[in-house]
Amino acid sequence: MSRTFRVRRTSALFALPAALALALLPGTAHAYPAPGHVTGTVTVHDPSMIRKPDGRYLLYATGGGLTHRSSTDRIAFTGGADAFTSRPGWWTQYGNTEAWAPDISFHSGRYLMYYSVSTFGSNRSAIGLATSPTGLPGSWSDAGVVYASSTSSDHNAIDPNLFVDDDGTWWLSFGSWWTGLKAIRIDPATGKRFSGDTTRHSLASRPTGSKAVEAPYLVKRNGYYYLFASYDTCCAGVDSTYKVKVGRATAVTGPYRDRNGVPMLLGGGTTVLESHGRYIGPGGQSIMRDVDGDLIVYHYYDGQDGGTAKLGVNLLDWSSGWPVAR
Repeated sequence: MSRTFRVRRTSALFALPAALALALLPGTAHAYPAPGHVTGTVTVHDPSMIRKPDGRYLLYATGGGLTHRSSTDRIAFTGGADAFTSRPGWWTQYGNTEAWAPDISFHSGRYLMYYSVSTFGSNRSAIGLATSPTGLPGSWSDAGVVYASSTSSDHNAIDPNLFVDDDGTWWLSFGSWWTGLKAIRIDPATGKRFSGDTTRHSLASRPTGSKAVEAPYLVKRNGYYYLFASYDTCCAGVDSTYKVKVGRATAVTGPYRDRNGVPMLLGGGTTVLESHGRYIGPGGQSIMRDVDGDLIVYHYYDGQDGGTAKLGVNLLDWSSGWPVAR
């Protein structure tokens, strides 16, 4: 989400109306489906969701000590306590006592959650890490700062996403505005930066005009690495222009190109979701693999509910070699 302007990521199958299966191909009018049907406590920013072995869905999102939602069927969501009942004291070094844009995953018998702490319009920012044996609110232990940027940096250390490659290499992508999206190696043993390789790779940027690209999310499908990102301006309610774009590469560090071959380092990106009808400014996305396929999990602003930020969930179709929301 645009933190430079932030006001502030056996199961029942997702009930998509049959008409949505006939959605037009991207690039034509009305190409994008409505979000799948969800109910309950669905006001969120930057949602990240995971499915536990018992089928329960855990969702964390921006705000407070990382706000929490849960569901047993991926449709009805209930609110709960924040991840942190007591917020780590180091957050105040970056000017804030709430956290943004969590990224939850499960590795080596524990849940990991990367997140960011910053202030509006500043790149004096830090990415933190928390770990938990259960993933439930109140069970998270603070592991401190993973990576930080300062006002003298040319990038912004927010919006983290952990990606584990097929060879077991861990990568953390992050970034917002400034010179765009970055990636660094992570040590699987600690969850912190890998001392054996301190290179910071550039993945995507907008070198001319708007610098508005953020919220990277990496996945690997069918031999390609795909980089999802949010473009343009978030957090302005019905005036938001946020949209989700994607590019792909044959190496995790890029170069990423869109469907037309335009490099993401030069502002390229193929649109996956953008405003349509009442569903305004979709973004802050994460990708989740579930029993019925890949999901894109995001927030949007409801034009029929005063611009309230709400949870969006759609399945992704990869049959064309590119992700298409349906």
